[in-house]
Amino acid sequence: MSLVTVPFYQKRHRHFDQSYRNIQTRYLLDEYASKKRASTQASSQKSLSQRSSSQRTSSQTSLGGTICRLCAKRVSTQEDEEQENRSRYQSLVAAYGETKRQRFLSELAHLEEDVHLARSQARDKLDKYAIQQMMEDKLAWERHTFEERIRRAPEILVRLRSHTVWERMSVKLCFTVQGFPTPVVQADPLVTGAPGAPMDLQCHDANRDYVIVTWKPPNTTTESPVMGYFVDRCEVGTNNWVQCNDAPVKICKYPVTGLFEGRSYIFRVRAVNSAGISRPSRVSDAVAALDPLDLRSLQAVHLEGEKEMAIYQDDLEGDAQVPGPPTGVHASEISRNYVVLSWEPPIPRGKDPLMYFIEKSVVGSGSWQRVNAQTAVRSPRYAVFDLMEGKSYVFRVLSANRHGLSEPSEITSPIQAQDVTVVPSAPGRVLASRNTKTSVVVQWERPKHEEDLLGYYVDCCVAGTNLWEPCNHKPIGYNRFVVHGLTTGEQYIFRVKAVNAVGMSENSQESDVIKVQAALTVPSHPYGITLLNCDGHSMTLGWKVPKFSGGSPILGYYLDKREVHHKNWHEVNSSPSKPTILTVDGLTEGSLYEFKIAAVNLAGIGEPSDPSEHFKCEAWTMPEPGPAYDLTFCEVRDTSLVMLWKAPVYSGSSPVSGYFVDFREEDAGEWITVNQTTTANRYLKVSDLQQGKTYVFRVRAVNANGVGKPSETSEPVLVEARPGTKEISAGVDEQGNIYLGFDCQEMTDASQFTWCKSYEEIADDERFKIETVGDHSKLYLKNPDKEDLGTYSVSVSDTDGVSSSFVLDPEELERLMALSNEIKNPTIPLKSELAYEIFDKGRVRFWLQAEHLSPDASYRFIINDREVSDSEIHRIKCDKATGIIEMVMDRFSIENEGTYTVQIHDGKAKSQSSLVLIGDAFKTVLEEAEFQRKEFLRKQGPHFAEYLHWDVTEECEVRLVCKVANTKKETVFKWLKDDVLYETEKLPNLERGICELLIPKLSKKDHGEYKATLKDDRGQDVSILEIAGKVYDDMILAMSRVCGKSASPLKVLCTPEGIRLQCFMKYFTEEMKVNWCHKDAKISSSEHMRIGGSEEMAWLQICEPTEKDKGKYTFEIFDGKDNHQRSLDLSGQAFDEAFAEFQQLKAAAFAEKNRGRLIGGLPDVVTIMEGKTLNLTCTVFGNPDPEVIWFKNDQDIQLSEHFSVKVEQAKYVSMTIKGVTSEDSGKYSINIKNKYGGEKIDVTVSVYKHGEKIPDMAPPQQAKPKLIPASASAAGQ
Repeated sequence: MSLVTVPFYQKRHRHFDQSYRNIQTRYLLDEYASKKRASTQASSQKSLSQRSSSQRTSSQTSLGGTICRLCAKRVSTQEDEEQENRSRYQSLVAAYGETKRQRFLSELAHLEEDVHLARSQARDKLDKYAIQQMMEDKLAWERHTFEERIRRAPEILVRLRSHTVWERMSVKLCFTVQGFPTPVVQADPLVTGAPGAPMDLQCHDANRDYVIVTWKPPNTTTESPVMGYFVDRCEVGTNNWVQCNDAPVKICKYPVTGLFEGRSYIFRVRAVNSAGISRPSRVSDAVAALDPLDLRSLQAVHLEGEKEMAIYQDDLEGDAQVPGPPTGVHASEISRNYVVLSWEPPIPRGKDPLMYFIEKSVVGSGSWQRVNAQTAVRSPRYAVFDLMEGKSYVFRVLSANRHGLSEPSEITSPIQAQDVTVVPSAPGRVLASRNTKTSVVVQWERPKHEEDLLGYYVDCCVAGTNLWEPCNHKPIGYNRFVVHGLTTGEQYIFRVKAVNAVGMSENSQESDVIKVQAALTVPSHPYGITLLNCDGHSMTLGWKVPKFSGGSPILGYYLDKREVHHKNWHEVNSSPSKPTILTVDGLTEGSLYEFKIAAVNLAGIGEPSDPSEHFKCEAWTMPEPGPAYDLTFCEVRDTSLVMLWKAPVYSGSSPVSGYFVDFREEDAGEWITVNQTTTANRYLKVSDLQQGKTYVFRVRAVNANGVGKPSETSEPVLVEARPGTKEISAGVDEQGNIYLGFDCQEMTDASQFTWCKSYEEIADDERFKIETVGDHSKLYLKNPDKEDLGTYSVSVSDTDGVSSSFVLDPEELERLMALSNEIKNPTIPLKSELAYEIFDKGRVRFWLQAEHLSPDASYRFIINDREVSDSEIHRIKCDKATGIIEMVMDRFSIENEGTYTVQIHDGKAKSQSSLVLIGDAFKTVLEEAEFQRKEFLRKQGPHFAEYLHWDVTEECEVRLVCKVANTKKETVFKWLKDDVLYETEKLPNLERGICELLIPKLSKKDHGEYKATLKDDRGQDVSILEIAGKVYDDMILAMSRVCGKSASPLKVLCTPEGIRLQCFMKYFTEEMKVNWCHKDAKISSSEHMRIGGSEEMAWLQICEPTEKDKGKYTFEIFDGKDNHQRSLDLSGQAFDEAFAEFQQLKAAAFAEKNRGRLIGGLPDVVTIMEGKTLNLTCTVFGNPDPEVIWFKNDQDIQLSEHFSVKVEQAKYVSMTIKGVTSEDSGKYSINIKNKYGGEKIDVTVSVYKHGEKIPDMAPPQQAKPKLIPASASAAGQ
């Protein structure tokens, strides 16, 4: 069904949003107010000027002042009135007198002074105002710049704009954005596989709350089919898009309801397929929600005179109460998803606004259901959704206003929701024809069913690829389309599909393959007609082939002549002449002639050339040669080109020996010679040209008589490489043939490849072969050798100078011949060469792997020039799937020394790999095989799975570890050191498989050879580890690592000798690499700084410390990789406290050293018989000499003959008891004391009588002294 287009006034309607809807009204009011103020000010100024003028006139008249000329002009009284005023003035002057005059003058002076003062004050105010305004402007600018610097949200100043470009062109999208900090701009990527955006959005049938939106579907060539569309709306002036449909609509048409009357809207559409949602389409033109009937009911009423007044037709009607029912209810749009009902408003409508309610009923049910019960409809259009598929409905409409509801309208005929429009059928036969070098014309037959057709989509595909691309992104309404942007020389096929609002048709049948080339036309005209020779009766002419052949080969040329003074042209040749040189006979000597030439091809005869110059028919007799001709150019690059020409027809009196080539810029006047010496070749490469400039050339032939006539000046040549320039490539084909290849995609049906060597066309079929397939040509070298070295070139006719060259030098020829030899004599590539591998039991495996082996491949093993076959000694096999060939020898002995070779044949390909096992290489293999055999035998009994190795525990103990295997209960394990049984606390548990031996506090005494032995009835095994040399050093380093990590912080210990710094560790030995540093300087052991340690710590003794010994001390222990450090800052209070303690300990040690003491000689118990003499002797020491006092039972002994004491040399002390009696038994004490103190020693004396048994007593021991403290005075000293 046809849609109602948007009325014309919608296109001229001014669409405003809510915030700017009254902007024009405000503008008109402001303009009216400003005009009114201006007219008021003008009228007030005019009345004020008239009032002031009359006052000045009256004051001047009354005061008797002189009337100025301006006032005199305004006076319009009669002459007699003037005389009367003069007489009155004179009388008044006489009456007032001179006093009044002076008072007036003084007031006038005061007034002038006041005016001057007012002006100065006004000037000051203006200056102040100007300064204030300037400061405000400055502050405003600073505030503005400050606001520009502060953080703000991104804002797009210039938005993206729409672009219309040709297909396959590059597009650059730009917009301007501001913000602080600098916004990060991200472009939303296209959803992979999503369809393109719909096109051509249009709005139809706009009403108060309803509009129909239509669009054209996108082309889906490579994407999945479109499943539906989403329609979005947006109110003009906002950026809030609202989706109109919840589910995708299947057809390209959708009725949008729920609009607000009087507001303007824009719409957009998004397509949906299985991959996702497309980008939105371009927005539609704005449309206003207005009732078109409002404008139709507007009428003009004529009043008195020429006045008219516009009123609505509803205003002329009477006051209707309840409205009548609507009329003409029918379905204007029917689809599977919805039905659009349309009707006419009731007549009369009345002044009150009308609303409508729609009711539906399933045919045959008899019940009615209100569709829009919640919201009344204000437009005479309504889209009914959610109808059940396959059922028929009838509808009726009721109108309503504020007075009530009308009767129902007439019932519609049964309506069923279904697609009225079907998908179009596929277009008919597709025909593609040549158009230009980059375009093709595609035509097709229209489909049989083209109902409501929107247009066609054309797709193209490079022949043989099946990769289809769209040619147009917008449906075209006609059945002919020119496809642009194709690749010249490429072959394409095309297909077409029709599209309407329901969807797209099936693809049409594919067109025939067509090659992109220009359409056939007649050739262009030849040019460059040159006189090459003349004998007085005939002339030989040469010319250049047309620049464009018209797409087919040139069949020949027609030449016309005429004498200069004649008007008619005469045909020279009736049949076309193939070469570009022709001799014209039958000429009159001395006459002037001119010629013109036309080329002919399959399309016909082209335009003739311009008439040539006037050539005089007179015989050439000069000794110099004639002009060269047919100047052509090839290989035009950015700074060089190659120029070719043909030898002169007239050589003069001697043969041509060479040529000079001249050139100049197109507009320059002086010719420049390229070659200073003549060249014998008919080609020359001109280099060192300037890129982008245009040059012309000429050639001069030379013989023994001199330089001949220059050739005709060539056409201008632009020195610039063509875009997409290709060069000749050298290669080798699959059969090993060397070739030079060249591609040209710009060639036409008339184009031909011309191969040259040294720029002479190749005609030697014995050495070369040329193959051309399509736009690719190859020059094969049949028997390549040194004779084939040189410069090869190729040119393609009927193109814009496509050409290239290639220099085949000895290095390149050698490379190509080597590659050819590899292809003709192929080798089987090997992943790995022949190698050996030793297994357990001492078996040796020889193997190699080829890249690929066919089922027909053969091979053989050769040892010392003797082929071996598969046997018990040599087990040979081949896995052709993996390409592995191997031979396994169970027993490898000294007889197996020699060369091992494997030869492979696979069709024409072959390969060989050898392995030489002689001398040291053989000994290495033999020793390794023997070792593996012994290892196998060793592992048959108890053996070590892991031999002895060591580590250090966290407790800084060295642990010897080994792993055992294949043990049983009877297996005996022993530890030995230097072949002596090493006793351990407990035997190892062999079932665990791990045996350990701990060596605590490792030192040099632990050096030696450690053995672990296993033995039972099946055999024995030994593992040896020698702790000495590097092994011992490594153990010390490992212990250093454990000790270094667990070392304590440095501690201070004061001694009588000085201050000692100590670092406690789990274990310390002098073999560890330790350093002491003072202020980061290494300390060496000396009398002042002594370095030492014990098993638990390392220390540094600072003897007799001084102020220089203050500072930071560092202890380092090196573990072979890292330094473990501990530091202490011995300065300040720490040093002062340590130094004070040292002084105290030093004084105490001095006193201890010099106090009185017993050195030796007294036992603790003495037993003696009565009557004997007892002598107690001892040695004492003290500085000063000590005082010695003897006591008995803590009482002083009175010296007598019975008790005597003797002191010799203040060192030897003795006490003698003569005639010992039982009374002498008891405790005897000796006090040895000086000022630093002393000690007391007790001796027990036991006396027994004669004849008594000696009492049993413990053996005597050294008497233990008791300390006697020094006196206070001595301590103070």
